[in-house]
Amino acid sequence: MATVLLVRHGLTAMTGPVLAGHTPGVHLDERGRAQAEAMAARLVPVPLAAAVTSPLERCVETAQAVLAGRSLVSSIEPRLAEVRYGDWTGKPLKDLAKQPLWRVVQAHPSAVVFPGAEGEALAGAQSRAVSAVREWDARIAASAGPDAVWLACSHGDIIKAILADALGLHLDLFQRIVVDPCSVSVVRYTDTRPFVLRVNDTGGDVAALLPPKRRRRRKPAADAAVGGGAGPG
Repeated sequence: MATVLLVRHGLTAMTGPVLAGHTPGVHLDERGRAQAEAMAARLVPVPLAAAVTSPLERCVETAQAVLAGRSLVSSIEPRLAEVRYGDWTGKPLKDLAKQPLWRVVQAHPSAVVFPGAEGEALAGAQSRAVSAVREWDARIAASAGPDAVWLACSHGDIIKAILADALGLHLDLFQRIVVDPCSVSVVRYTDTRPFVLRVNDTGGDVAALLPPKRRRRRKPAADAAVGGGAGPG
């Protein structure tokens, strides 16, 4: 199977103090554009076979920054969109932290359904996002080969949920994962299990993400290295 770079969008004016959710018209701010450009520069050596993005503007703009100068156009994948936070959307986090549901989000997120007609269950959001990534990964591997590397641009909670699934963690543990703006997390899927190669990488070297130079290679090992292995390369 292929390798996916899970990229979180860059900063916006709402990121941090306000739960943006599906608020329309939330674009990268000056900080976010600088983050996206810096990440794009880091990823220049990585030959991307495909790019998929959440339809929300901040993700589309981040993906566009990465693809600048490449002969590649991103595909919109609605299942990678942000969690639908319902009535929480657009509210200051300091106010939401005072609500009883906040503690459930922190300690038992698998039970959370956000309030209001548009509110979504966190478990449902994880299910749709994991399905999207696995389906795209299989499709890209079939068309571009098992060494293909592709990009999926999404949101903090969505990427955390995908990583929790790849790590074999219950959704109730996904709050232990940190995914910063414009970070890169990397998962390689195999027939046996996913391998989580990087989490929340905001400045590491990308040489280990390059496909092997050999034209022919054996099928990637699906067994974990006992003792931890010697690392890439």
